[in-house]
Amino acid sequence: MKTFETFQDVEGFQACKKKPIIVHAKQIDKDFRVNSLEGNYAQGKAGDYLMRGVEGELYICNKEIFEKSYDFVVE
Repeated sequence: MKTFETFQDVEGFQACKKKPIIVHAKQIDKDFRVNSLEGNYAQGKAGDYLMRGVEGELYICNKEIFEKSYDFVVE
């Protein structure tokens, strides 16, 4: 089995753009956990976002990553 350490180890990467799919999110003000798709519990920190994906799944997004990647929309 091949193990990749960095993206430089992989030949042929192509630029791509994420589709504009609307997901739902809520910032949580205290530590929390959520049942993950892998069947265990993922741990979120105060300030992280709880998100609902396109298949209804719940997942955690780190506050800094969320704020770099998402903008709220008016529905």
